[in-house]
Order: sequence, then C-alpha cells, then structure tokens
Amino acid sequence: MTVDIDLKKTVDTSYKIYIDALPALTFDKKVAVVTNPTVSGLHLDYLLERLEAPAVEVITLPDGEQYKNWESIETVLGALFEARFNRSSLLIAFGGGVIGDMTGFAASIFQRGIDFIQIPTTLLSQVDASVGGKTGINNRYGKNLVGAFHQPIAVYADPHFLATLPPREFAAGVAEIVKMAVTFDADFFAWLETADLSKPEQLAEAVARSVKTKAAVVAQDEKERGLRAALNYGHTFGHVIENETNYTTYLHGETVAIGMVMANRLAVALGLMEATEAERVEQLLQRYGLPVRYAIADVDAFYEAFFLDKKSGDNSITFILPQHLGGVEMRSDIPREAVMDILRTFTEAAQ
Repeated sequence: MTVDIDLKKTVDTSYKIYIDALPALTFDKKVAVVTNPTVSGLHLDYLLERLEAPAVEVITLPDGEQYKNWESIETVLGALFEARFNRSSLLIAFGGGVIGDMTGFAASIFQRGIDFIQIPTTLLSQVDASVGGKTGINNRYGKNLVGAFHQPIAVYADPHFLATLPPREFAAGVAEIVKMAVTFDADFFAWLETADLSKPEQLAEAVARSVKTKAAVVAQDEKERGLRAALNYGHTFGHVIENETNYTTYLHGETVAIGMVMANRLAVALGLMEATEAERVEQLLQRYGLPVRYAIADVDAFYEAFFLDKKSGDNSITFILPQHLGGVEMRSDIPREAVMDILRTFTEAAQ
C-alpha cells in the first residue's frame, strides 16, 4: 500500500532590492534588529529613526567572522524566545555579510521559519551577500557548511552606510564586484579598469550592475543546482584560506581576491584564459589594495580541504574557472596533479 502526499505548489518568494536612501519602514508586528557593536555605534540611530513597530528588540552579536557560529545563533534565538516573538514576527539583518548570513539562518529555523529583511551596511554585502537567500554559519570543517536557503522579503542597500567603511572593508567589497564582472560581463570588467570607485556616482553604478548580475543568476538558479555555482569563482580556494587562518587574518573579500588569482592561474594552465587576462584581473585587485598572494604551508592538506567544499562530490572537486573575461566554466575533471602544480606556485618557497 502506498499513500501519496501531494505537495505540488508554486510559492512566490520574489522580492525587491532597493538601492537608495533607506525609507521609513513601518510594521504591525514585533521586529528584532540583529547587528554588531561596530554597526550599531555608527548607524543604529539612523535605522531606528526610520523604523516603526509595536516592539523593537536590538540583538547585538560580536563583530567578526570567527563569531559566525552556533553560539551566536543561540543568542539570537534566545532573545527572540525571551521577547515572546512568534511566527508573524520579523528579523532585520543590519550589518555586513556575517550578520546577514546569521540573521537569515536564525529566521529560517525560528519556529520553522519567519520573515527577515536585509539592510546591508558593507559594500560586499550590498553587492553580493545580501542577495539570493544563502544563509548559514561556519564550523570547524569549513565555511558556510551549515545553513539554509531562506530568501529575505526585501533588501535595502543604502549608499549612506558605505561612507564609514574602513579601506580594507571597502576593498573586500570590490573583490566581489570584480568577481561578477570576470565571470559574467566583460564590458563591466573593462569599465572597472578605468573607473574610480571612490567617486560616489561610479560606485553606485558598480553596485547596481553587480546586483543586477547577481539577481539575474539567482532568478535562474535559486538553489545553486547549476549556474549559480559560478558565483563561487575565487571562493573554492578562498574558503580553504579562511579556514586555515581561523577567519582572523583576512576579510572574506580578501580571500576571494587571492582565490581568484589562484583560479586564474589554473585557468591559464588549462588554456581557458590568456595570461594577459589573468594579469589584468590581478592588477585591478592590487589597485584597490587587495592581497593576491598566500603562502601555502602544506599543499596536500590544502588540496584535501577542497573536498569539504559544498560543490564537491565524493571523489571529485568542482572548480569555478574563468573562460577568458566575461565567461565561466565549472570543471570537475581536473587531474589532481594539475591542481597541485598550481598550489606549489603558492608555497613560501615559490613566493
């Protein structure tokens, strides 16, 4: 005997990304703002002046990628239970990519799922992390290995917040912009080579073009079954670097920059990219002060860590490689020794 459970349905989780000054936000439900001390010290008043709700809780988590863990999620959930939040309540992620990922994950599991809004305050989160519904935390095995796809109901990317970014945080966001251009838009990359992102109008153009690219990819592949994985260009290598350095040496965008250089070197070796194109990418990253070198202590351990990447299979590693500028290719058939040859060029002896 069999019993069918017919769950065929269409659920519309579409939403808008507002790239403009933060409007007045009015809700008829309890709202919790999840943030960190740095962002709250700079911008919490700016948000609260524009936020109206029957009750507003502010949940402050420690600042840094090393706090993107279960303990922080328990802090958020505990605060929600103490304040008697329910399934109709709302979370607001008010910070960079770390806060956005953790808030979204907490929203996805609190009472089996509640709504949340993204108000990203860093360049990296405005152009990438806040869009697409990827949420999660890190553990000792790697980055973002525990999480869920849970789309926000809206994203508000206000340029006001970018004025207070430290230079390293700004550059980390530029790395994600470059990532979008290299993989999907050669004209955008050429524009970036001559643009000055310290100028507000050119920065706004770069943010808009990046968000449009990310939105188009997510619309085609929400759960990363194919095309969306291409947005992980630079991340396969970068995540290993983050884990090796315990998330304390580099910002996420900085490891993405190094990871792109590593991926480019592999792409050149495989004939997918010209050496001159790889050099152009490296020069653009260096123009914004991004690191492009990393000394691998143990190439065998570095290679084995690839198997913890979410895109990898039991016996294969999926690499996201540029196909010249403006194209991308996902490869799971690259021989181990070909990858090891590239990793050896990043050992301390080869630097």
